[in-house]
Amino acid sequence: MDGHSAAPRESTGKRIESVLLDDIAAGLLQPGERLDETKLAERFGVSRTPVREALSRLTAQGVLVAGEKRGVRVAQYSREELAQMFEAMQEIESICARLANQRLTLLGRSEIEAAQTDCRAAAEANDRIAYIRANEALHMSIYRATDNPYIFELASDFRRKTGPFRAKKLESQADLQASVRNHEDLLAKIFSGDSQVAVDGMRQHMTESFMRVLAAND
Repeated sequence: MDGHSAAPRESTGKRIESVLLDDIAAGLLQPGERLDETKLAERFGVSRTPVREALSRLTAQGVLVAGEKRGVRVAQYSREELAQMFEAMQEIESICARLANQRLTLLGRSEIEAAQTDCRAAAEANDRIAYIRANEALHMSIYRATDNPYIFELASDFRRKTGPFRAKKLESQADLQASVRNHEDLLAKIFSGDSQVAVDGMRQHMTESFMRVLAAND
């Protein structure tokens, strides 16, 4: 009986966790912003128990941090910490680009191209939130193309933690359109027959991304 009652609560907690991750990645929840258990329970129409479970998992991932008076906040980082995180991201994403280049299947390529199509459509519609989510899906599809779940998890972890900071660099339609063009160049290199070209393309993409993130978070 206990097993049956625990399963729905677990799935509800996972759903709340997923929505909050999306909100953080899209910059709808800002670095340092406090999350209120009661308000979240009202938002999702649930008791505070699955909300507490979701917040606990996000805290364990480093996406949220424990604040004063038992509250939790979206993680906030200094410029130095962001620089260190992006340095690590650059290395991991470069590995992803190399492995994706070497192991790309027809299905993997179609998934990447579908995400880029969604990015292009969102940029044309000037839909910032849709663009940020499509951009996350694009990078996740590159991670999946590595065919290595451990690398996928490492790369995904850094994207979760840096989501609200990266979101700030995508404020205008010009920003979205520039990002689409950068993706076109990056994907051409990942789809090339040369893994070093793919690595160099990702390094350049991550360097440019980090410089825009720093400028946006001044």
